Amino acid sequence: QVQLVESGGGSAPAGGSLSLSCAASGDTYKIISMAWFRQGSGKEREGVASIDTARGGTLYADSVKGRFTISQDNGKNTVYLQMNSLKPEDTASYYCAAAVDRVPRGLESPEYNSWGQGTQVTVSS
Repeated sequence: QVQLVESGGGSAPAGGSLSLSCAASGDTYKIISMAWFRQGSGKEREGVASIDTARGGTLYADSVKGRFTISQDNGKNTVYLQMNSLKPEDTASYYCAAAVDRVPRGLESPEYNSWGQGTQVTVSS
């Protein structure tokens, strides 16, 4: 089993920056991909970014390309999400997720089978 714990987030003005961290523990050697998802109030959960833990390949939602960067520190089993040029529409609960023992076919939540508890990001206009 894999456990995920997010940290970071908080509040920032539009145009500001925030960073999120996600520390994985347990059977981390089984993780194929890690990702960040978000869910705004009254909205469906959407994929933000993912990273292939072995090859480092990344995937981003169009809405965050050029503004968000996902990265990893394999030695620490930690994934990061650097969020720059924040917009009010980035306000959401952000969730870290891992695809454990499976290769995700895209940035879709059913492809990921381990989830963190979520952390709130609020961007003021």
